[in-house]
Amino acid sequence: MKYRKNILICLFAVLFVFSGICGNTDIDLVARASNGHGMLCKSQDKKILMLSGNPEQIGTAHGELMKKDIGEMVDRIFLMAGAYAMSEDDWFFTRIGEVMSRTKPFMPERFMRECDAMSKAAGISVENGRQMNFFPEMFHCSGFAVRGKASLNGRILHARVLDYLSEIGLQNNAVLMLFMPDGNNKWISVSYAGFIGTVTAMNEKGLAIGEMGGRGKGLWDGMPMSFLLREIMEKASNVEDALKIMKDTPRTCEYDYVISDKTGNMVAVDSIGKEPLEILRAGEQNEKLPPVPEDTVFISAGKRAEALSMRLKENYGKIDEKTMIEIMKRPVAMSSNLHNAVFAPETLDVWFADATKRSPACNNPY
Repeated sequence: MKYRKNILICLFAVLFVFSGICGNTDIDLVARASNGHGMLCKSQDKKILMLSGNPEQIGTAHGELMKKDIGEMVDRIFLMAGAYAMSEDDWFFTRIGEVMSRTKPFMPERFMRECDAMSKAAGISVENGRQMNFFPEMFHCSGFAVRGKASLNGRILHARVLDYLSEIGLQNNAVLMLFMPDGNNKWISVSYAGFIGTVTAMNEKGLAIGEMGGRGKGLWDGMPMSFLLREIMEKASNVEDALKIMKDTPRTCEYDYVISDKTGNMVAVDSIGKEPLEILRAGEQNEKLPPVPEDTVFISAGKRAEALSMRLKENYGKIDEKTMIEIMKRPVAMSSNLHNAVFAPETLDVWFADATKRSPACNNPY
């Protein structure tokens, strides 16, 4: 019991710090996990899930506190299955089974223990819980970072635009998660109920990351992208640590990343399967991208990339978090814009927005 009380004291301390960051914004406690390893809170109409402990403790608290939302997310798997079948002329559940089988040898055991504990506590099958966490490998966004001469007062800022399946309602189960795993970095994920990996995250060391899906469907003999990003959040302290983990880990499909840290280091990365990483440092040009201004990195494609390059140039030298939010608006974001985030790695601030039924994330309050 003493251990549980200590965990809750730690969580309430985090609440105090979060309240200070948000300008003394009220944070309401909604529920506490019966095992003492989690709390569900609410602030500014956003759910905040705080989890601590070993994999089973974290998973059990997650499943108990988000049971209703996780059940709804399982229903959305079937909506995804239908969309996938129509667009790919393939059966979703056959393919997701292949993904899980081929990636299994590369998965850290602790993630599967957590996922299965979450499923049991939420009252869903272990299979459904795993399907929910592997589906990003089957569907193939923009990201950029600025520092030095490009930003106001030289501050490093990192933006992440997720354009992804907003039409099936994932935003209805959105939650900001704070993970405090035993023996690893603490970190936050702009995420969804039941999803234990991440695609948009920052850790306590001031390391931030976001991804953009590309080609390479079927290259599934590696660690799934969302779990690779979690591994980086929990193990890495800076950009170079993150790159080493990427280089040393078998990877799947093709994904591009923007990674930044509190020292001002930042990179854009193209990663496809077992091929060597292609790394772009700040201001470095690439034939696949429109002009990249000094002290910036970005990943995007087509007209979105052109609009992003132009906006970075137009706002050069005066970019702060509010300007970042303006830069991310359409057409940089797509109509399917599910969530956006701006990270400030030096201060560990994050501003984020979710889509609604009728409005992309970029048009909504942060």
